[in-house]
Amino acid sequence: MPAPVFGATDRRRGLIVGLVIALLAAVTRLWDLTHPTDKGTPVFDEKHYVPQGWQVLTGGNWIEDNPAYGLVVHPPVGKWLLAIGQGVFGYGPMGWRIMPALAGIGIVVLLYATVRRMTRSTLVGAIAGLLAICDGVLFVQSRMGMLDIFQAFFAVAAFSALLADRDQMRHRLDEAYRACDGRWASVYGPRFGFRWYRFTAGVMLGLACGTKWSGIYFVVAFTLMSLGFDFAARRDYRVGKPWPGVLRRDLVPSSLSLAVLPIGIYLASFIPWFASETSVYRYEVAERGGGLLRWVPVVFQSFWHYQSGILKFHAGLTNAAGNHHPWESKPWTWPMGLRPMLYAVEQGPDKCGKGDCARVQMLIGTPAIWWLALPILAWALWSFAGRRDWRYGAALVGYFAAFAPWFANIDRQMYFFYATAMAPFLIILLALCLGDVLRWAARLPRRADGSPPDKQIIAVAVVACYLALVVVNFAWLWPVLTGVPISKWHWNQEIWLPSWS
Repeated sequence: MPAPVFGATDRRRGLIVGLVIALLAAVTRLWDLTHPTDKGTPVFDEKHYVPQGWQVLTGGNWIEDNPAYGLVVHPPVGKWLLAIGQGVFGYGPMGWRIMPALAGIGIVVLLYATVRRMTRSTLVGAIAGLLAICDGVLFVQSRMGMLDIFQAFFAVAAFSALLADRDQMRHRLDEAYRACDGRWASVYGPRFGFRWYRFTAGVMLGLACGTKWSGIYFVVAFTLMSLGFDFAARRDYRVGKPWPGVLRRDLVPSSLSLAVLPIGIYLASFIPWFASETSVYRYEVAERGGGLLRWVPVVFQSFWHYQSGILKFHAGLTNAAGNHHPWESKPWTWPMGLRPMLYAVEQGPDKCGKGDCARVQMLIGTPAIWWLALPILAWALWSFAGRRDWRYGAALVGYFAAFAPWFANIDRQMYFFYATAMAPFLIILLALCLGDVLRWAARLPRRADGSPPDKQIIAVAVVACYLALVVVNFAWLWPVLTGVPISKWHWNQEIWLPSWS
């Protein structure tokens, strides 16, 4: 029987540590947020999404209705969030980036709370928070007026809600099991009833899909993961037929919350599109089609044309079709961040008060974190398959939901910022590994005089030194993550691999 422990018990210390983590995240994400710019205009893909957000805000009906502003190839939720920031701070760097910064801060806090729940340890949760603060990918994307950080936030929020749902359902099972003295009234186990955390996860997944279509992979992966949680809970509490119990008691409610609800939210995000007279492709189909289409209202035919056009655009964005970019990369380079991205560069003597200077911003995953990806994944796979550690399995589900689908079309034009959604789950896996080291050290017997053994001291020192290395590595990369003016010599020292240039 599992121990009836459902989360870390040191709530007061957990709250204090969480506030410190949130403060550090806010300071790093908000510092000098208005730089860099392209002579006062957005940089890189901000040039697409920032004007679209502004048009959403000022054009009426909360929907972009002018393709001249850019490619209308993503759902509206992320652009709504950009529009909110611009509505508060105006059309300027702060307005473009404040909402991504808040989403980045939220990811750090969620990772702290999630890992704390998974490990029942405030210390290991704090390690995850520190790693998230110092990760270059999450840091830079939190300071850019783009959509990827929003999708990552919604994915992490859904993951966190499902872990909370797992604990809550086990708590209910534990109470019911002890109340009936282990003799279930049905071989399928009890019904769980309505589950607010799972409903919340469904809302977050819907918003992830409403930000970018790739959110659908999280819908599929997290639905299966939630059903796996339900099966494991019923099995651990000695339900007679756990799999049939999941199919009879959990499949339909889980599908409604985690599959049907996200689709409904995605469609609901286009309500302004249906309501507007000037929406993109709103009247692309002028009259009803024949055959089966004669039963479909014209507006839904236009909507289908709009959605199929988005699919056609993404399907045609391939190298074979002549689409190339000097900073594109393929997904096998993402786990270790072998091909980062140059977002902005300004050169000239006025950039740092003397000659031969530059202001550069690059999307680089902190090497002290990302270069450990392969051994971390190997350890995680072994821990899940060999040690039956569910925590690694759950984190791997999130990691591969963000990573594996990109191999379906290798010819497609791709960029390292697509790996933004991978970063939170890599950090979870790394924090779990460090937690294993500390847990192993804590179990070593003390010496006869009560002092800790040498192995314990060494293990704790290794973890501490590694975290210090991450902080130093992040500090070293700070100038090229934020666009601080530096000399070209300094810039060259930041380029560690030939593939970085």
